Amino acid sequence: MLSYDHAMSNSPASQESIGLALGCFWGAQKLLDSLDGVSETTVGYMGGDASHPSYRQVCSGSTGHAETVWVTYDPEQIDVADILKVFLENHDPTQGDRQGNDVGSQYRSVVFPTTTEQAATARQLIADYEPRLAEAGYGPITTTVEEPGAHEYWLAEEEHQHYLKKNPFGYCPVHATGVTCG
Repeated sequence: MLSYDHAMSNSPASQESIGLALGCFWGAQKLLDSLDGVSETTVGYMGGDASHPSYRQVCSGSTGHAETVWVTYDPEQIDVADILKVFLENHDPTQGDRQGNDVGSQYRSVVFPTTTEQAATARQLIADYEPRLAEAGYGPITTTVEEPGAHEYWLAEEEHQHYLKKNPFGYCPVHATGVTCG
């Protein structure tokens, strides 16, 4: 497994990275992989206490980690705001520790920025999106935006990397609200 520091050191200088947790990481990775300007995605675990957690440990809820997609992108080709809009629009950020039938803290909604600019952009987009969701009958957004570099990224096991490419009939639906960021 790779740590956050290793993931950051392997990103080309012109690239930036951000960790996004929006439910099951299989479908989220497929979605984020499809964006022009995204050069690489991996799935792993962030936001917990244990070092080198396994999928089984994370799913037990004992580690505090969230299933996370680590997105590496070229900011000359795609703005982080556009990535964050896709993030917000393609899950229900009001559900707390769940997405649809997937229940547990590992499915919570979290932004793990690597820069203060990413964090500020995420906080502003969430503030702008919340009234739109409220108008559509949704509750308050429960997505958290962590401090840059506050959590290590642990790469998930190989069988989880690009899972839906390997298993095209695998279960992992998008739980979008249908409300756009505007």
